[in-house]
Amino acid sequence: MSDDTAASPGLAPAIRDVLERHWLALTLIAWAVMAVWFVANGWNAVRWLSLSDTDDNMRLMQVRALLNGQDWYDLRQYRMNPPAGFDIHWTRIVDLPIAGLILLLKPFVGTFWAERLACGIAPLLPMSVTLAALAFTVRRLVNPLAWPLAVVFLLLCTTTLLMFMPERIDHHGWQLASLAMTVAGLADPARRRGGAVVGLASAFSLSTGLEMLPYAAGAGAIIGLRWVWDRAEAPRMTVYGGCLAIGCTLGYLGFASYANSVLRCDALTPVWLSVMVAAGGLLVLLGTLNPASRPARFGLAVVAGALIIAGFAGVFPQCLGRPEQVSPELQRNWLDNIREAKPVYTHPFRVYFPVVMLPVIGLVGAITATWRARGEPTFAAWAGVLLFTLLAGGLLLWQSRASAAAQLLGVPGTIALTWIVLPWFLQSRSMLVRVFGTVGGFLIVSGAFAGFVVKWLPVEQPTARTKTIDRASGSCPSYTALKPLDHLPPQTIFTFIDLGPRLITVTHHSAIAGPYHRNGGAILDVQHAFGGSPDRFRAIAKAHGARLLLICPNMAESTVYRSRNKGGFYDRLADGQVPAWLTPIAMPKKSPLKLWRIE
Repeated sequence: MSDDTAASPGLAPAIRDVLERHWLALTLIAWAVMAVWFVANGWNAVRWLSLSDTDDNMRLMQVRALLNGQDWYDLRQYRMNPPAGFDIHWTRIVDLPIAGLILLLKPFVGTFWAERLACGIAPLLPMSVTLAALAFTVRRLVNPLAWPLAVVFLLLCTTTLLMFMPERIDHHGWQLASLAMTVAGLADPARRRGGAVVGLASAFSLSTGLEMLPYAAGAGAIIGLRWVWDRAEAPRMTVYGGCLAIGCTLGYLGFASYANSVLRCDALTPVWLSVMVAAGGLLVLLGTLNPASRPARFGLAVVAGALIIAGFAGVFPQCLGRPEQVSPELQRNWLDNIREAKPVYTHPFRVYFPVVMLPVIGLVGAITATWRARGEPTFAAWAGVLLFTLLAGGLLLWQSRASAAAQLLGVPGTIALTWIVLPWFLQSRSMLVRVFGTVGGFLIVSGAFAGFVVKWLPVEQPTARTKTIDRASGSCPSYTALKPLDHLPPQTIFTFIDLGPRLITVTHHSAIAGPYHRNGGAILDVQHAFGGSPDRFRAIAKAHGARLLLICPNMAESTVYRSRNKGGFYDRLADGQVPAWLTPIAMPKKSPLKLWRIE
């Protein structure tokens, strides 16, 4: 890459020295400023406990249960589908910072505000790790002075940034932090330290959830390929394998719930623990043998990979399909229709175009940087970033939920491209080129131009129906809409699957179901009840002990029941055909909800 002076014209030597020597402290200061801004800007969300995602609500319920004395290894939510409860396949790892903040703040502000402040602050903690890891990576791969661009470009990763916003307390932010640390470890020239960082980051991520399993596998493959190419990489691979195996073991022993002690495929159960321990052990063995011949190293790597694949297929054949292991009906009627589980290109252009631009530009930048690094010490690290960026792009074509990771992984390549392009404009003799060229170049290289494209070009816009659905889906789960239900005695309420976690978080009532695949029976019961006859609804509600029916007209889930089950119970109810055994209960004026007592 460019030398310091050429890449940073106009910077005094003293400023360059401060930026280079104190990069970590300055990065954390930038994070602190951003954190204060985000909390202040999102204060209404903090004040009203606006946990907009079902997982965030369930996470808070999990933390509350822990603080109320529920067993560390018991993660069942007993106010969902009572009395048996709802099985959650998560772990306690992400509960810890939230619970710690609540305990820290409670003596000063009380439980009410301690919860709100904890939910506002906790998501910003993994953001600090992510920023520091990105800064380390671009310092090593681009230029020691390039780290401020990591702060700038993370702010442009709109989808990634959402995972760190106040109230986004689920585990995705911590997994993104682990991914950033993985890339930093791959970029680290200190082989043993880099291997330890990658191994521990992968173990932490897998102990939190399996969403980043493809990236963990990709990191292991990249480290293995680097060893095949250069036997001097053996220390990195050996330490990585040991840390992966030990880290996953400690993560399982310390955090796996009772429900995850069986041979399930959707979490770090004995299935994936066995795979990670075996893979880590084989990598340690290969690094110890470390033959001088490259073909020999390649052969050993192929044999090790084949042993892992064959062993997994032979010992755990039930995990060769989808990890959720749900029934065909549940997969057809629910799992296959989850919006974020669909490829990114199936979404409207106005949605996916701004999301994919930074990963695409990052891929171009990674290709360019890898080519320019030929023969340099950073070549292997850039090749790893390139492979990671390609993997993220492929996953985007599989599921749009990969967009946050894809944007994050696009940052190093985008910064590398920026470090090449912008100095050319800044050093021009023409003031017009220096000003307008720099601004235009930044908008293009950063992908920020995509936002202007979807705003000003005649692309498809939300329809009136879409706006109505979005409005209902936003207003019905609000604190002010649900809290009035607490004037009724605690009881089980029959409501939509996507409204269940929010209902139990805001009120003292219980619900039947939430969008969690291990509880397929309860999910199908709700679908059958709303889609079947009135008598069938009444029988299912009675079987679950539900005494109230709560609906949100025009909420996204309700449109599914109307379109899929014409003439079904919910379709009739929405048309005003209310059975005699439903007695309306008054809600506050202008409430978006409708409530009945089930007789």
